[in-house]
Amino acid sequence: MVDFIICDDSNRTVNDVVNIIDKFMISNNIHYKTHKFFDYDEKFMKLMDSPLNHKIYILDIETPTYSGIDIARKIRSKDKSSVIIFLTGHDELGLIVLKSCLNFLTFISKFDDYELRLTQALDEALDLVYSKKSISFLEHGIRYNIVINNILYITRDTIERKTIIKTDSNEYKIYMSLEKINSLSQNHFIKTHKSCLVNMSRVDKIDGNRNLITFDNGEVIDLLSNKYKKEVINNDTKC
Repeated sequence: MVDFIICDDSNRTVNDVVNIIDKFMISNNIHYKTHKFFDYDEKFMKLMDSPLNHKIYILDIETPTYSGIDIARKIRSKDKSSVIIFLTGHDELGLIVLKSCLNFLTFISKFDDYELRLTQALDEALDLVYSKKSISFLEHGIRYNIVINNILYITRDTIERKTIIKTDSNEYKIYMSLEKINSLSQNHFIKTHKSCLVNMSRVDKIDGNRNLITFDNGEVIDLLSNKYKKEVINNDTKC
């Protein structure tokens, strides 16, 4: 899923941007969500720090409380890959952005053919988002792309007969075998149990005595069987 995070102190601009995104995304079979903010408030900061898969920020350079440039610096201090697009009603602020040495896609004047330029920027943004190593699948007519490094583990729900892809913030339940998903990832995951694949790059600790796997976000699972334990521990030593 793609998360569009929009912040502008103009209610009209925010709604215009949402309409442009909806119009652009209707031709893409990609699940997306828009998040609207009118200032860089506490809720914005919380979303900014959340481990969502694909973030595209559309930021006002100037709001009553914060500069969008300062917010972009905060984003980049923790997140090097999300796409940032700046909006401005003042061309001179665009020059400040150019001198800021920030990694951003573009800045767009609200008074310079702004719908066309934003649509073009969204097209570029999606290309950047999906250039990251990910697995892609189609479920109920919607295309999902999940960044591999965001996946903790993949397991099989024998009751619902679905495969569950567990990330930091979501669970994706799909009708696809573990083996098929692993082949899509070019065998990135290691089998720890007959019904579980684990992303070893996200593993923080393995307790072989209690058959527990702890991930770098603190989550713990007990899907480590004796059959695969030796290989898993050896692989962890190499990481």
